[in-house]
Amino acid sequence: MSQKYIKSQNNNPHNTGSYGKYYATAVYDNHFVGTEELADFIQRQASVKKSDIKAVLQELGEAMKHFFELGQKVKLDGIGILKVGFSSIGVSKLEDCTAATITTRRVLFQPETERVVVGQAKNKEGKIVQKYVNAITLLKDVVFEETHDNAMNMEPESSETGGGASTGSDTTQGGGSQNSGNTGNTGDNQQGGSSTGSGTDNTGGDDYDPNNG
Repeated sequence: MSQKYIKSQNNNPHNTGSYGKYYATAVYDNHFVGTEELADFIQRQASVKKSDIKAVLQELGEAMKHFFELGQKVKLDGIGILKVGFSSIGVSKLEDCTAATITTRRVLFQPETERVVVGQAKNKEGKIVQKYVNAITLLKDVVFEETHDNAMNMEPESSETGGGASTGSDTTQGGGSQNSGNTGNTGDNQQGGSSTGSGTDNTGGDDYDPNNG
Protein backbone atom coordinates (compact mmCIF):
# COMPACT_ATOMS: atom_id res chain seq x y z
CA MET A 1 0.00 0.00 0.00
CA SER A 2 1.30 3.46 -0.82
CA GLN A 3 0.43 7.11 -1.32
CA LYS A 4 0.25 7.70 -5.08
CA TYR A 5 1.67 10.67 -6.98
CA ILE A 6 2.01 11.85 -10.55
CA LYS A 7 4.67 13.97 -12.21
CA SER A 8 3.34 17.48 -12.79
CA GLN A 9 5.03 20.40 -14.56
CA ASN A 10 4.80 23.93 -13.19
CA ASN A 11 3.38 26.04 -16.04
CA ASN A 12 3.01 29.28 -14.06
CA PRO A 13 5.47 31.81 -15.59
CA HIS A 14 5.16 34.05 -12.52
CA ASN A 15 7.02 31.44 -10.43
CA THR A 16 10.37 32.16 -12.03
CA GLY A 17 12.32 29.88 -9.71
CA SER A 18 10.21 26.82 -10.42
CA TYR A 19 8.66 27.50 -13.85
CA GLY A 20 9.01 24.53 -16.17
CA LYS A 21 10.21 22.19 -13.43
CA TYR A 22 8.53 18.88 -12.64
CA TYR A 23 7.20 18.04 -9.20
CA ALA A 24 5.60 15.05 -7.57
CA THR A 25 1.91 15.88 -7.01
CA ALA A 26 -0.30 13.83 -4.70
CA VAL A 27 -3.31 12.01 -6.11
CA TYR A 28 -6.00 10.32 -4.05
CA ASP A 29 -8.34 7.42 -4.44
CA ASN A 30 -11.95 8.45 -5.11
CA HIS A 31 -13.07 6.29 -2.19
CA PHE A 32 -13.65 8.01 1.16
CA VAL A 33 -13.08 5.86 4.25
CA GLY A 34 -16.11 6.27 6.51
CA THR A 35 -17.04 5.33 10.06
CA GLU A 36 -18.18 1.85 9.03
CA GLU A 37 -14.87 0.99 7.37
CA LEU A 38 -12.82 2.53 10.18
CA ALA A 39 -14.71 0.51 12.77
CA ASP A 40 -14.26 -2.67 10.73
CA PHE A 41 -10.49 -2.10 10.46
CA ILE A 42 -10.09 -1.30 14.17
CA GLN A 43 -12.10 -4.38 15.09
CA ARG A 44 -9.56 -6.54 13.25
CA GLN A 45 -6.68 -4.87 15.10
CA ALA A 46 -8.12 -4.91 18.62
CA SER A 47 -10.32 -7.06 20.82
CA VAL A 48 -13.25 -4.62 20.66
CA LYS A 49 -16.60 -5.23 18.99
CA LYS A 50 -17.37 -3.26 15.85
CA SER A 51 -20.62 -1.93 17.31
CA ASP A 52 -18.76 -0.49 20.30
CA ILE A 53 -16.13 1.09 18.06
CA LYS A 54 -18.79 2.74 15.90
CA ALA A 55 -20.50 4.13 18.99
CA VAL A 56 -17.24 5.68 20.19
CA LEU A 57 -16.38 7.14 16.76
CA GLN A 58 -19.85 8.65 16.44
CA GLU A 59 -19.53 10.27 19.86
CA LEU A 60 -16.02 11.58 19.19
CA GLY A 61 -17.27 14.59 17.23
CA GLU A 62 -19.68 15.58 20.00
CA ALA A 63 -16.98 15.18 22.64
CA MET A 64 -14.54 17.37 20.68
CA LYS A 65 -17.22 20.00 20.13
CA HIS A 66 -17.88 20.07 23.89
CA PHE A 67 -14.25 20.76 24.74
CA PHE A 68 -13.85 23.28 21.91
CA GLU A 69 -16.77 25.22 23.40
CA LEU A 70 -14.82 25.32 26.68
CA GLY A 71 -11.84 26.85 24.89
CA GLN A 72 -9.72 23.75 25.33
CA LYS A 73 -7.38 21.88 23.00
CA VAL A 74 -7.92 18.18 22.27
CA LYS A 75 -4.85 15.94 22.13
CA LEU A 76 -5.22 12.51 20.53
CA ASP A 77 -2.21 10.28 21.20
CA GLY A 78 -0.56 9.18 17.97
CA ILE A 79 -2.54 11.75 15.99
CA GLY A 80 -2.00 15.28 17.28
CA ILE A 81 -3.63 18.36 18.80
CA LEU A 82 -6.80 20.02 17.54
CA LYS A 83 -8.04 23.47 18.55
CA VAL A 84 -10.38 26.24 17.44
CA GLY A 85 -9.17 28.91 15.03
CA PHE A 86 -10.97 31.86 13.50
CA SER A 87 -10.57 35.05 11.47
CA SER A 88 -11.62 38.49 12.60
CA ILE A 89 -12.48 41.74 10.82
CA GLY A 90 -10.08 44.55 11.73
CA VAL A 91 -11.65 47.61 13.44
CA SER A 92 -10.20 50.99 14.39
CA LYS A 93 -11.62 51.28 17.90
CA LEU A 94 -10.89 48.93 20.81
CA GLU A 95 -14.51 48.89 21.93
CA ASP A 96 -15.61 47.77 18.46
CA CYS A 97 -13.48 44.61 18.65
CA THR A 98 -16.17 42.22 19.83
CA ALA A 99 -17.28 38.67 19.09
CA ALA A 100 -19.37 40.12 16.25
CA THR A 101 -16.14 40.78 14.29
CA ILE A 102 -15.25 37.06 14.24
CA THR A 103 -15.91 35.62 10.79
CA THR A 104 -14.61 32.28 9.53
CA ARG A 105 -14.28 29.49 12.07
CA ARG A 106 -11.95 26.55 11.54
CA VAL A 107 -10.30 23.63 13.26
CA LEU A 108 -6.50 23.87 13.47
CA PHE A 109 -4.57 20.62 13.55
CA GLN A 110 -1.03 20.25 14.87
CA PRO A 111 0.12 16.71 14.07
CA GLU A 112 2.08 14.73 16.62
CA THR A 113 5.77 14.41 15.75
CA GLU A 114 8.59 12.17 16.92
CA ARG A 115 12.35 12.15 16.47
CA VAL A 116 13.66 9.77 13.83
CA VAL A 117 17.39 9.08 13.54
CA VAL A 118 18.58 9.54 9.95
CA GLY A 119 22.34 9.14 10.32
CA GLN A 120 25.43 10.54 12.03
CA ALA A 121 27.50 13.71 11.74
CA LYS A 122 30.38 15.50 13.45
CA ASN A 123 29.64 18.47 15.70
CA LYS A 124 31.87 21.53 16.17
CA GLU A 125 34.00 19.66 18.70
CA GLY A 126 34.56 16.84 16.22
CA LYS A 127 32.42 14.35 18.12
CA ILE A 128 30.15 11.95 16.29
CA VAL A 129 26.51 12.72 17.05
CA GLN A 130 23.24 11.38 15.72
CA LYS A 131 21.34 13.31 13.08
CA TYR A 132 17.56 13.24 13.36
CA VAL A 133 14.44 14.83 11.95
CA ASN A 134 11.05 15.50 13.51
CA ALA A 135 8.67 13.25 11.58
CA ILE A 136 4.88 13.42 11.70
CA THR A 137 3.81 10.25 13.49
CA LEU A 138 0.92 9.57 11.10
CA LEU A 139 3.13 9.94 8.01
CA LYS A 140 6.59 8.69 8.94
CA ASP A 141 5.99 5.20 7.51
CA VAL A 142 4.08 6.26 4.39
CA VAL A 143 5.52 4.85 1.16
CA PHE A 144 5.20 6.86 -2.07
CA GLU A 145 4.62 5.36 -5.51
CA GLU A 146 4.12 6.91 -8.96
CA THR A 147 0.82 6.22 -10.67
CA HIS A 148 -0.56 6.70 -14.16
CA ASP A 149 -4.17 6.12 -13.15
CA ASN A 150 -6.10 9.11 -14.50
CA ALA A 151 -9.20 8.04 -12.57
CA MET A 152 -7.64 9.19 -9.31
CA ASN A 153 -8.18 12.73 -8.03
CA MET A 154 -5.21 15.06 -8.33
CA GLU A 155 -4.56 17.49 -5.50
CA PRO A 156 -5.24 21.14 -6.49
CA GLU A 157 -2.33 22.98 -8.05
CA SER A 158 0.68 23.08 -5.73
CA SER A 159 1.67 26.28 -3.97
CA GLU A 160 5.33 27.22 -4.38
CA THR A 161 7.55 28.27 -1.50
CA GLY A 162 11.24 29.00 -1.72
CA GLY A 163 11.54 27.65 -5.26
CA GLY A 164 10.21 24.21 -4.39
CA ALA A 165 6.83 22.55 -4.37
CA SER A 166 4.55 22.09 -1.41
CA THR A 167 1.76 19.58 -1.94
CA GLY A 168 -1.40 20.34 -0.02
CA SER A 169 -3.26 23.44 1.04
CA ASP A 170 -0.75 24.69 3.62
CA THR A 171 2.65 26.21 3.06
CA THR A 172 5.77 25.61 5.09
CA GLN A 173 9.07 27.44 5.14
CA GLY A 174 11.64 26.14 2.67
CA GLY A 175 11.26 24.44 -0.66
CA GLY A 176 10.17 20.98 -1.54
CA SER A 177 8.25 20.34 1.67
CA GLN A 178 4.98 18.54 2.11
CA ASN A 179 2.55 19.41 4.88
CA SER A 180 -0.42 17.12 4.97
CA GLY A 181 -1.12 17.55 8.60
CA ASN A 182 -3.90 20.08 8.68
CA THR A 183 -7.56 19.23 8.51
CA GLY A 184 -10.78 21.11 7.91
CA ASN A 185 -10.58 24.59 6.48
CA THR A 186 -6.95 25.21 7.33
CA GLY A 187 -5.54 26.96 4.31
CA ASP A 188 -3.37 29.09 6.59
CA ASN A 189 0.36 29.29 7.16
CA GLN A 190 1.03 27.40 10.39
CA GLN A 191 4.36 29.10 11.08
CA GLY A 192 2.90 31.69 13.45
CA GLY A 193 2.26 35.41 13.14
CA SER A 194 -0.67 36.98 11.38
CA SER A 195 -2.38 35.51 8.36
CA THR A 196 -5.18 36.51 6.09
CA GLY A 197 -8.40 34.68 6.80
CA SER A 198 -10.49 33.08 4.09
CA GLY A 199 -13.95 34.04 5.28
CA THR A 200 -16.55 34.82 2.66
CA ASP A 201 -18.55 36.93 5.06
CA ASN A 202 -15.96 39.68 5.42
CA THR A 203 -17.66 43.02 4.99
CA GLY A 204 -15.64 46.15 5.50
CA GLY A 205 -12.21 45.08 6.67
CA ASP A 206 -9.31 42.68 6.48
CA ASP A 207 -9.51 39.32 8.21
CA TYR A 208 -6.83 38.63 10.77
CA ASP A 209 -6.33 35.28 12.46
CA PRO A 210 -4.94 35.70 16.01
CA ASN A 211 -5.21 31.99 16.78
CA ASN A 212 -3.29 30.68 13.82
CA GLY A 213 -0.11 28.74 14.73
